[in-house]
Amino acid sequence: MKKRLFVFGLPVVALVIFSFTPASERYFEIAKNLDIFATLFKEVNAAYVDEVNPSTLVKTGIDAMLESLDPYTNYIPEEMVEDYRTLNTGQYGGIGAYTREIGGRTVVTMVLQGYAAQRSGLKIGDEVLKIDNKDLSTLEPGEEGHLMKGQVGTPVSLTVKRMGSDKPIKLDFKREKIKISNVPYYGMLENNIGYVQLLEFTPDAGKEVKNAVVALKEKGATSIVLDLRNNPGGLLDEAVNVCNVFIPKGKLVVTTKGKIEHQDFQTNFSPIDTEIPVAVIINRGSASASEIVAGTLQDYDRAVIVGEKSFGKGLVQVSRQLTYKAQLKVTTAKYYTPTGRCIQVLDYSHRREDGSVLSVPDSLKRAFKTAGGRTVYDGGGIDPDVKLQPAEAHPLTQKLFQDGFIFDYATLYAFNHQKLAEPRNFSLSNEEYQQFVNWMKGKNYTYTSNLDVKLKQLIQEAEDENYYTDLKPHIDQIRTKIAENKKNELTLYKDQIKKLLEEDIMARYYLEEGTVQVGFKYDQELKKASEVLLNRSNYSRLLKP
Repeated sequence: MKKRLFVFGLPVVALVIFSFTPASERYFEIAKNLDIFATLFKEVNAAYVDEVNPSTLVKTGIDAMLESLDPYTNYIPEEMVEDYRTLNTGQYGGIGAYTREIGGRTVVTMVLQGYAAQRSGLKIGDEVLKIDNKDLSTLEPGEEGHLMKGQVGTPVSLTVKRMGSDKPIKLDFKREKIKISNVPYYGMLENNIGYVQLLEFTPDAGKEVKNAVVALKEKGATSIVLDLRNNPGGLLDEAVNVCNVFIPKGKLVVTTKGKIEHQDFQTNFSPIDTEIPVAVIINRGSASASEIVAGTLQDYDRAVIVGEKSFGKGLVQVSRQLTYKAQLKVTTAKYYTPTGRCIQVLDYSHRREDGSVLSVPDSLKRAFKTAGGRTVYDGGGIDPDVKLQPAEAHPLTQKLFQDGFIFDYATLYAFNHQKLAEPRNFSLSNEEYQQFVNWMKGKNYTYTSNLDVKLKQLIQEAEDENYYTDLKPHIDQIRTKIAENKKNELTLYKDQIKKLLEEDIMARYYLEEGTVQVGFKYDQELKKASEVLLNRSNYSRLLKP
């Protein structure tokens, strides 16, 4: 009996012992809190005064929970999985067109070269009225995008309103596999400089950059500008492949370190050119894989980095399959450039509204040495070798774009001009811009300028300090002056507005290629990168300690 009791009691004692280990305590806390959540959810669903949507309520709770970790760990419900897959692969079944909501209208903003939308005659500026005879006015916001996508080979029709046509036009399409290009444009600039615009890191990004560089060298390129501005990143392997175009096989590109594993990623192929001068342009919208490329080429002194401090996202995410076809995108590691730099800053209080890094205190930075002995720093984003401060779009310019005035005028302009010059030679004359200014007269638009914000702050301070009564006459004068200046701001910010107009106009004739080329003459960062490449002695100096 004693022996039987001992044998029986041993697992009980073991269970008691293990139940007090930290892991078991953690598992108990998980189980307890899941039970509390389930009970709470049931009670709210049963007793709350109004009807609640269970899916919406749970997603709100999950989103808030994950947001407390970092901005990149996200829950993806089943109905959003297809969009997420498109984001990561650059592929979907559709017709090859982008749409946008402007003032309650769904308008076509881009048609991709060579796909069904272009072949069947869909035009930028068309307003979509129906999709497969479903009136868009009856749909939920954003639902039209899902209706246009679908299984490859299936038919879909659009009924559109087109400028110059009295009646709606019905167009029929067959959905096909759409592959969004990572490199929407590459071409030659002046002085034998090759230009490559890389917008994403979906599959084949490295191959597309490689092919672009090979083609540019065949055209006589003696240096390369790699434009990573506003590239949000993507696949880590493709970042390695892009670096491999310019650095030798077997070189370390990035190291990831997480709770589960530590992994090094090296170049696997023979490079295209390890000597050709390279300038990489970045800005605050260059994130993740873009920062791996910029940071790695900087660490090996293989390129001069030009522009603005990058976004500062040094975290790696992977997808985990959940039940009911949902997914979790979870941060599993931090990544480090070859010198050992991690460009992630977890203190999100030191970030702008768009998430990008603000200035980081020197006390939070660590110094590292590049292959050639230059000093570089971690602590948030990649600091360019040649720093530039891009001009911010004025609130008026933003308003004209957001409310569709620039888009609608570009449609009108294209309707009245059947043929235009090549993008690099096109420019709105002063007379043509004045026609836009005249067209804007009587249009209903209001916006808050930076001066409006400052004046509001001044009034608040004056009221708090009991000076408002004394200052009111002066404040009224300032308010009047601001109102007078607003009447002339279409002229004051002509260059910003004119650039957007020309890009939208060129899109209607030359699609994506047109928008890129017509903007070259306004591009100060590109001009600076070209200057760096043309002055070889300065280029070499920038890559030395």
